[in-house]
Amino acid sequence: MIFTVTLNPSIDYIMEADSFKIGCLNRSRSEFAREGGKGINVSCVLKTLGIETKALGFVGGFTGREIVRLVEEKGIKNGFITVDRGITRINVKVSGKNETEINGSGPEISEADFQKLFAAFDEAKKSDMFVFSGSAPKSAVKNVYERLAQRAYEKGISFIVDTEGQQLLSTLKYKPFMVKPNLKELEDIFGAKIETDEGIIAYGKKLQQWETGGAQNVLISMGKDGAVLLCSDGRVLKTKSPKGKVISTVGSGDSMVAGFAAGMQLYSDYEKAFSLASAAGSACAFSRGMPEKGKIMEVLSLIK
Repeated sequence: MIFTVTLNPSIDYIMEADSFKIGCLNRSRSEFAREGGKGINVSCVLKTLGIETKALGFVGGFTGREIVRLVEEKGIKNGFITVDRGITRINVKVSGKNETEINGSGPEISEADFQKLFAAFDEAKKSDMFVFSGSAPKSAVKNVYERLAQRAYEKGISFIVDTEGQQLLSTLKYKPFMVKPNLKELEDIFGAKIETDEGIIAYGKKLQQWETGGAQNVLISMGKDGAVLLCSDGRVLKTKSPKGKVISTVGSGDSMVAGFAAGMQLYSDYEKAFSLASAAGSACAFSRGMPEKGKIMEVLSLIK
């Protein structure tokens, strides 16, 4: 079982427009709504790849009930905790020549809510895996990612982290199985402009060698330039993105995380897991919404 944790899920309302001008009336060419949030995206791709998954996190209000309905409709096990204050956010995404997003803030999470999430961890076995990803919600609870990582570490369960900045760094002392910054996030962490493969590898290794801990594996996504995987055995793998018509990059990073987690569960092989991760990420960019298995397998045949 792979448990995903989405602390601040959303309903994503995606509009496709030929152009978008600030301060003017804009009209969309088409629109659709779907369940959103990085962990939920991971669960969707895991499910299509045949991996058993359960989605955990916090929901509230009528939008929260819709999240639960959509997740269960896809056959994903529901582990969401309903909170009393606020509603699950709605994120508006305008996809055209460029992509523009306006994200809501989400409900407020109490310490009691957080303890309920911890209780849900108790059903996990050491052979399972957690994926912690996305932004943290408004909350009086501090250091949420560090606490999640500590809990998984104490239970002896592998975990993957896909978040930004200090939230990611706070988990490194607990030796996550994998972290997945994109290139910009890697630059932001170290306050550096990284323009070469050698620089990407050097800064990625810093995340592996962080203080008393460090990530076992580091997957760095670079959009159209592909991705780099720094493996725990010292190998560095690199792949280029296959060519295809990009429809939307929303969810591509989450698809990569799912592909890697699924690949390790299916094959226990870094190269095969990395190829599946790259294929899933590109297949998402070539899809309207999260990719289906057929599309992922089609793109996988193009990965070199």
